[in-house]
Amino acid sequence: MAAPKKGRRPSGAQGRPGRTLVLFLIAVVALTGGMFLSGHTTPRLGIDLAGGTTITLTAKNQPGEQNAINQTNMNTAVGIIDRRVNGLGVTEAEVTTQGDRNIVVNLPKGTDEEQAREQVGTTAQLQFRPVLGVAQGAPAPEPTGSPSAGADDEGKNGDKAGESGEKDAESAEPSPSATTQGRALTDALAADASEKPEAAPTQSPGETGTPEAPAPESGVPAELQKKLDALDCSKPEERAKAGEGDKPGDNTVACDQEGTVKYALGPTDVAGTEVDDAKALFDSQTGKGWVVTLDFNGKGAEQFADATERISQQQPNQFAIVLDGEVVSAPSVDTRIGGGNAEISGSFTQQSAEDLANVLSYGALPLSFEESNVTTISPTLGSEQLKAGLIAGAIGLALVVVYLFFYYRVLGLVAVSSLAAAALLTYVIMTLLGPAIGFALSLPAVCGAIVAIGITADSFIVYFERIRDEIREGRTVRSAFFRAWPSARRTILVSDVVSIIAAVVLFIVSVGSVQGFAFVLGLTTAVDIAIVFFLTKPLMTILSGRPFFTSGHPQSGLDPKRLGASPPLRGRRRPALATTDPKEA
Repeated sequence: MAAPKKGRRPSGAQGRPGRTLVLFLIAVVALTGGMFLSGHTTPRLGIDLAGGTTITLTAKNQPGEQNAINQTNMNTAVGIIDRRVNGLGVTEAEVTTQGDRNIVVNLPKGTDEEQAREQVGTTAQLQFRPVLGVAQGAPAPEPTGSPSAGADDEGKNGDKAGESGEKDAESAEPSPSATTQGRALTDALAADASEKPEAAPTQSPGETGTPEAPAPESGVPAELQKKLDALDCSKPEERAKAGEGDKPGDNTVACDQEGTVKYALGPTDVAGTEVDDAKALFDSQTGKGWVVTLDFNGKGAEQFADATERISQQQPNQFAIVLDGEVVSAPSVDTRIGGGNAEISGSFTQQSAEDLANVLSYGALPLSFEESNVTTISPTLGSEQLKAGLIAGAIGLALVVVYLFFYYRVLGLVAVSSLAAAALLTYVIMTLLGPAIGFALSLPAVCGAIVAIGITADSFIVYFERIRDEIREGRTVRSAFFRAWPSARRTILVSDVVSIIAAVVLFIVSVGSVQGFAFVLGLTTAVDIAIVFFLTKPLMTILSGRPFFTSGHPQSGLDPKRLGASPPLRGRRRPALATTDPKEA
């Protein structure tokens, strides 16, 4: 027998299988430890398993707006819909984009589906309204005396009320995008409320009907003042219903986005559709910092000029930018602003300036949505589906294990160990992806995990069968282990890469929960590659040096006689089955 050549020892997992296994074990332990440290030990369940409603909205271009569907518009729409859903008092709701024109809204169990569908499926409305009065977000206490007592006391003790309001305002967290000329919104509101309690209301030129009589010592009409006093902006459901049913030409009440301030507002002066463009810019020349610039169209420019001239002469001299019934900003104005251009300055950060610019540019979205899919699952049905999916997976895994042991004997232990490691690694990764990227395990995702059992087992079978083919051709068992790997590796990689490409394509083109299937299919296929290279191959390298396998034991799964091999005899000696030369041909 020819002596093995020196200086050509196997490398990588083949040459140092123990080190590879240790590194793999460390990685698995680290991921598992991270799962427990995160406080999440089970994957997040999707609506179809936990129960709830999933609404898929598809954006459509309006006539004349062929390029309106873009990432900026879609992200803005997600923010608007998310505020609407939160306004319903819903907790743990999810609003995400899917592809380039779909928005998926996941509402947990207990949500009013009809109300939610009405809220999420309509286009946002942006309005510019004059501010008639302001107050803290909590409702005013019930008066103990005559209806006008509270107003009279406020007028007589304006300084004291202003001081108290300022303290309250300082304790409230100001809106990040709601700013006035250089002052936090809540500070300005408190000052306005105390300094000018006697301001008279101003009617819009286009308002019809008999103007309401103002309340004594107040700049807000009496009926509107009652609505303002009763409004509790600290409750999301009341914020959502504030001004419900009011038309653009009506007086109304509204809350800011944080619920800390509430407003009495006059009729709409300018509709959001009259805004041509809005941008967030950093003004380094005048030292204002981040500002938001507005460009109106011809009609909007005239309306805005008239409105600012009127508002600048009244108190409070503020106009509210109202999006879907919520005040996103309430800047003050000191003079008429003509020319169709305006600038809002204040204590903006880059993010708050960009957010306000997006609201002004896309508040009245140039998009319309249609419901492409609505699925409602009861919690009971969801738990039954999860149970059925787990049972199906267990049955499939059990059948694969039985087949592997029946066909490969003890060699099947390697396959079963690799399957168990793949299952553990997939479970840990899916659990970590829940809080990391919002991944939720849906029923199609469970199906993808079940399909992955076959993909993972297929990789082992490819490798094992290449080893058996080498033995059938007369190779020794140890030689067959090493000679089979290169061709098996190519086949496994090609197969898995094709599966990953298919999963990526399916993820991109699919809608709804089918994406969950594609995501898990791609994830488990990637896990399969890691398992084969960093667990299965090192284990096989270690076993290739054990006499139980190298001698071709009948229960090893590599018995030459059972495989039909006819190794050549050398004189009267026994067949050369136990050689350990990996280079023998």
